[in-house]
Amino acid sequence: MSELLLSRRDLEFLLHEWLDVASLTTAARFADHGRETFDAVLDTAARLAEEQFAPHYQKSDRNEPRFDGERVHLIDEVGTALRALASTGLMSAAQDYARGGMQLPKVVEAAATTYLYAANVGTTAYAMLTHGNAELLLAHAGPALIKTFVEPELAGRFFGTMCLSEPQAGSSLSDITTRAEPDGDSPFGPRFRVTGNKMWISGGDHELSENIVHLVLAKVPGADGKLIPGVRGISLLLVPKFLVNEDGSLGERNDVELAGINHKMGYRGTVNCLLNFGEGTRHQPEGRAGAIGYLVGGLHQGLACMFHMMNNARIGVGLGAVALGYTGYLHALDYARNRPQGRPLGAKGKDPTSAQTKIINHADVRRMLLAQKAYVEGGLAFNLYCARLVDEAEVCAEEAKHADLNLLLDILTPIAKSWPSQWCLAANDLAIQVHGGYGYTREYKVEQFYRDNRLNPIHEGTHGIQALDLLGRKVVMHDGAAFRLYAGRVRASIARARTTKGLDEYAAALDARLARLAEVTAQLWRAGDAQLTLANASVYLEAFGHIAIAWIWLEQALAAGARNGDFYDGKRQAARYFFAWELPKVDSQLDLLASLDRTTLDMQDAWF
Repeated sequence: MSELLLSRRDLEFLLHEWLDVASLTTAARFADHGRETFDAVLDTAARLAEEQFAPHYQKSDRNEPRFDGERVHLIDEVGTALRALASTGLMSAAQDYARGGMQLPKVVEAAATTYLYAANVGTTAYAMLTHGNAELLLAHAGPALIKTFVEPELAGRFFGTMCLSEPQAGSSLSDITTRAEPDGDSPFGPRFRVTGNKMWISGGDHELSENIVHLVLAKVPGADGKLIPGVRGISLLLVPKFLVNEDGSLGERNDVELAGINHKMGYRGTVNCLLNFGEGTRHQPEGRAGAIGYLVGGLHQGLACMFHMMNNARIGVGLGAVALGYTGYLHALDYARNRPQGRPLGAKGKDPTSAQTKIINHADVRRMLLAQKAYVEGGLAFNLYCARLVDEAEVCAEEAKHADLNLLLDILTPIAKSWPSQWCLAANDLAIQVHGGYGYTREYKVEQFYRDNRLNPIHEGTHGIQALDLLGRKVVMHDGAAFRLYAGRVRASIARARTTKGLDEYAAALDARLARLAEVTAQLWRAGDAQLTLANASVYLEAFGHIAIAWIWLEQALAAGARNGDFYDGKRQAARYFFAWELPKVDSQLDLLASLDRTTLDMQDAWF
């Protein structure tokens, strides 16, 4: 079964032959580890995915969470799998020893997590949200909050959420109306009473854990009692489902109420909620209105703090999209190798007397499989590359280099989230097509892979929001420093490829597109009209993303070198496909962007 989740051989190539994760163990933080440790972690993740997560993948989809007015009901296997995950220590794998972690490199943790995403993204989501919640608190919360709430999260006893969106605001966080009124001090720091509604909260209510730690964006009124407009007045509050006493024991129920469950096309195993804070419908702690919350970070610094979790969540969404695309590809490959249909085509056409051929022998099926391979292996490599950058920054002692690594991560994050969400979803679409009529039946998993993956272009910031972030902020921040760092890395790969037999044409093709991207970026910003510059930002994101993945395929081709064997031949052929079929797509996109086309901007509501 695990061979239908991910390719272990591909993971080993990416981690050891390309990214050289063993070299990270020269840093004191990772010195206790080596190839043996890393392989053992992957073995554990693969076994856990196969035995505990994959078996209920379809069951949790067909028996989605149900709210009876009092409590949320989930199938038992979800809790069993999450308890098994907690028992392995993988929920805190990259954390400090002092926190009960293993101090594993993030890149190894990410590779292990991909197994779980591929096996059952709905169940895995509870753990990954908790992981991101805990990491934010470790970065911004005080010692008392960390001890009381984070340590139980890392142990798998408490789970966590992020509560940003509201029914009337959606992704426009400047329009949130949830309020946090000061309510004195507490052993956990400044205390507030929170009132408002939050929508689309994954993992918002359940009984899988002892407690749920909500991280809530809310506006703290100014001295005049009015909310500060825009995002400047937003603060971040930790609002637990159950209050926790100073000794760590659970106290009374906080005033956080489940108002309803959203029923989704995919990710059905993850309960998604509308939550009411401070409405007093059932629980009013201490007899006063408002859910009790504790300030995280500074007053009115909520958005800056939350972006710590949001950026991690965006990379996690990209990794989940890769995993769903990857397992879909492997299922389609297995089907194509075993499904007989049609007969070989000879000089005189089909021979009706010959035996049926396996569909993998049809060129169009191989085309679809090769496209999937290029998308999913490219996406996985890109996201693991980003995870390795996190490790490099973690152990970097040079201030300037540390800043550069974080800048590079900043500009790559929109790609890490959005490119797999678009193109690994396309891989799922092709996986259905390879299955033919069976592909859209529930007998085969590929239809569910597609439905689950369709959420990811929306999840944690839509495709359009990522595009605005990339073109509107990331490529121009610090006078274009992040873009120059990215371009420098790509050009270094190009320089190596120019002197490598068989890769010089790829190097030239990538160099030309990178130069054009830089030129078009400058043209867009010279327009002097921000609205026009950003009107076609999604096209810019897609062109940037394809150039970035072409770079990663060039890197993989360099790592494969002239080594012999089917695996390496497959890598070289996938790189060939990407440069011949995919990279040229950016030419028309860059032409459109360079023309400063106003078609979408000039379209009027009444004309639709």
